[in-house]
Amino acid sequence: MLTSPPMCCLWLCGRLWPCCDAGAVRRVLVGRLPGRGYPGGVTFPVVGMVGGGQLARMTHEAGIPLGIRFKLLSDTPQDSAAQVVNEVVVGDYRDLDTLRAFARGCDVITFDHEHVPTEHLRALEADGIPVRPGPDALVHAQDKGVMRAKLSEIGAPCPRHRIVKDPADVAAFADEAGGFPVILKTVRGGYDGKGVWVVRSEAEAAEPFRAGVAVLAEEKVDFVRELAANVVRSPHGQAVAYPVVESIQVDGVCDTVIAPAPELDEHLAGEAQQLALRIASELGVVGHLAVELFETRGPDGKPGILVNELAMRPHNSGHWTQDGAVTSQFANHVRAVLDLPLGDPRPRVTWTVMSNVLGGDYPDMYQGYLHCMARDPQLKIHMYGKDVKPGRKVGHVNTYGDDLTDVRERARHAADYLRGTITE
Repeated sequence: MLTSPPMCCLWLCGRLWPCCDAGAVRRVLVGRLPGRGYPGGVTFPVVGMVGGGQLARMTHEAGIPLGIRFKLLSDTPQDSAAQVVNEVVVGDYRDLDTLRAFARGCDVITFDHEHVPTEHLRALEADGIPVRPGPDALVHAQDKGVMRAKLSEIGAPCPRHRIVKDPADVAAFADEAGGFPVILKTVRGGYDGKGVWVVRSEAEAAEPFRAGVAVLAEEKVDFVRELAANVVRSPHGQAVAYPVVESIQVDGVCDTVIAPAPELDEHLAGEAQQLALRIASELGVVGHLAVELFETRGPDGKPGILVNELAMRPHNSGHWTQDGAVTSQFANHVRAVLDLPLGDPRPRVTWTVMSNVLGGDYPDMYQGYLHCMARDPQLKIHMYGKDVKPGRKVGHVNTYGDDLTDVRERARHAADYLRGTITE
């Protein structure tokens, strides 16, 4: 069994260094992005962010204290990040000419989603534009079939799986995997429960194939809970690992994240962190990587983990770091794509809980601030500037403290009050 590494650890050129060894970090760091600069000769790099959602918004926020300039490629001027970033280009990320025009004037390109066509990213790299994470890494978050093949190749623990061609093939896979139900996923495009089906018979398996894309079948894992291991890696191989968290899903959407995961076996936590660091290294990830995991129990009661999904961008399971860690996932993603030394990922407090705020039937969430802030002066509210629609993620809250029961109740109360589920 692997032992747990320190919460704050840097993997530099194959060696594990403590975060405080700044001299070692300086000796390893070589080369810098040139920086397009501000008027007046002050040179700071320009980060090109493809995608205008809340992840881009919060990543931009993390770059402001560093004086980093952001340029945004957004679907509409009303997108979450487009409301706050100064330089916004409205265009289609699926169009190569649009991407090339956008990339002019950027020192590096990064993303708040994984949907940019892989061949377009290769074209940008051929043009000399640093793309981080690069297409060779990002394809493993874009295509679940490619991801499963690579994870199996490197020996990462995964559910039983294979690509299936039709409902009859699904039934054959179910026989191989111990019977129905099984999980079907479109290999590209799914998120927040979309593109994922639990099927209990061959007759139920027809729907996923109507999309006309490849379908991945996986065994339905009898898991204890869902975990996430978040790491950040920079171009020269420096990496940091955040504490492993518990992620609680409701209807396929992340509802609550608890950091660190309560009552998680120390050795299993270390194994999950080291697995995430190894995946980041093997795949050549630059930036933030979230490894979503199933915690399992073997017949002998021994705990284990299986990899569920990968995300190569800041991730919902890391939002707690904004207020609960020394350096947030967003700040470390900015540092990584610019090849700056990474920041300390250790938690500031014993427990931090993040609860997503979903849209409901009460659109004027601002009216809830008075109650929530007065009730809990330590509460941190993060809203995304989105129109309130039922079930839509429009923000999140973070609470923290030494008593987990109290911290969870405060987060749940604030999220429910803002949504209008409760009124007192």
